[in-house]
Amino acid sequence: MTQCPGLEDYVQRFGGVTDLGYLRFHYARFCMTKQFVFESDLPKPRTMLDIGSHWLHHTLLYALEGIAVTASDIPGTFEDPTVRKLAQTHGITLYPFKDLSDPHVFDALPENGFDLILFTEVLEHITFNPVGMWKAIYRVLHPGGRIILTTPNYYDIGGKFWDFKRLIERMGGGISVNEILSKVTNRPHWKEYSAREIRTYFNLLSPDFQVRRLQYVSIPYFPANTFKKKLWRMAERHVRILRSNIFAEIVLPIKEHGITMVPTW
Repeated sequence: MTQCPGLEDYVQRFGGVTDLGYLRFHYARFCMTKQFVFESDLPKPRTMLDIGSHWLHHTLLYALEGIAVTASDIPGTFEDPTVRKLAQTHGITLYPFKDLSDPHVFDALPENGFDLILFTEVLEHITFNPVGMWKAIYRVLHPGGRIILTTPNYYDIGGKFWDFKRLIERMGGGISVNEILSKVTNRPHWKEYSAREIRTYFNLLSPDFQVRRLQYVSIPYFPANTFKKKLWRMAERHVRILRSNIFAEIVLPIKEHGITMVPTW
C-alpha cells in the first residue's frame, strides 16, 4: 500500500504559495482517494489524466509514484509560476482547456492514451449536458483502463437532503436560491448524487462501462468537537449511506459500443 507524505512536508513542496488552506482542508480526501486507487487489484496505472487538477495539490501524489501524469484544468491555475515550476520538476504535462462541455476538448491528447482518468469532486459542479464530455473522455481512456470518480454523497448526514428547515418552509432541495445568486458558477454543488445514481449514470452512458467498486466514504473534514458532530460521526460509522462522499471505480474492459446516450429535447 502506498503512503502519502506527511501534510506539512507535502505543503512545503508548493513553496508557500497557491491556496494552501484548500490543500490542508482537502489533504485527507486526496490521500483517501489515492488509497482507493492503489488498493484495487487492477495493475498500477502507467499514465493518468487528472481532470480538474487546479494547483496540482492532488495530482502531484501520483507523479511521485512514477506515473506519467497529464493535468488538465482551465488556463488560470496553470498560469501560476509555482504550478508551472512544480509541473516541470516532476514531469507533469499541463493541458489547459476552455470548455469542458466541448466534445473535442481532449482532441490534442492521444486516443487510448491513459490507463487512469482521475475525476474527483467535479461531477457535482457540472451544469451542462455532459455527454459530449464523456465522449471525449472515452476516446482517451485505454481499453482495460478505469475512471476514479469521487463526489459528495447526497445523503450525507450533514447534507442538503436533511435540511428539514427548508422542507418545512417549502424551499425545495439541492442547491438553494441564495447559492445560485450569491456564488460564482463553478462554486455550488449543482447536483449531488446517490451511489445508485452513479451506477445508473454510467450504465446509461455506455454498456462498455462497468462500475466495479462503489463505496460510501467518511472524510474527516471537520473535527468531532461538539456533541452533535460526535453523534454524526457515530452515525456515519454504523450507517454507510450517511457518509460524506462516494468513491467509484469505473472500468472500460473493451471499447465496443462507444457512448450510446443521445441527448434530446
